[in-house]
Amino acid sequence: MTVKSVSPQETQSLLDAGAVYVDVRSEPEFEAGHPPGSFNVPLLHAGPAGMVPNPEFLEVMQRCFGKTERLVMGCRSGQRSLRAAEMLIQAGYADVSNLFTGWEGSRDAFGRMTPGWRAEGLPVELGKTAGFRYDDAKQRSPK
Repeated sequence: MTVKSVSPQETQSLLDAGAVYVDVRSEPEFEAGHPPGSFNVPLLHAGPAGMVPNPEFLEVMQRCFGKTERLVMGCRSGQRSLRAAEMLIQAGYADVSNLFTGWEGSRDAFGRMTPGWRAEGLPVELGKTAGFRYDDAKQRSPK
């Protein structure tokens, strides 16, 4: 089983069809903007000396998201979310996609920018969205 790479438009289609978006950026990054209805489960936390691993990432995902749920993972540029998606596939999740451009966009091997969710003009929510923050995600029941 491999992680499926999806564009912002493909991600929107997946969400419209019932997939769940999991934003693995830090809580401050999430609050600065995210796709509507996305859950925040940070792979890394922002610490005083930079980013530090979230030791409960996999535990929270396994407790709160079913292994057969369609999940789309996203982050700033597609790298953290790819790592998170690979962890989930290894843990037995069946349908995991990665927004390869992330929120801001990603660069290819030649340095060319591919626009992310925000630059594509797709819907955006700001702030601490009630019901979808990290503390809320930890209380979610799997579908």
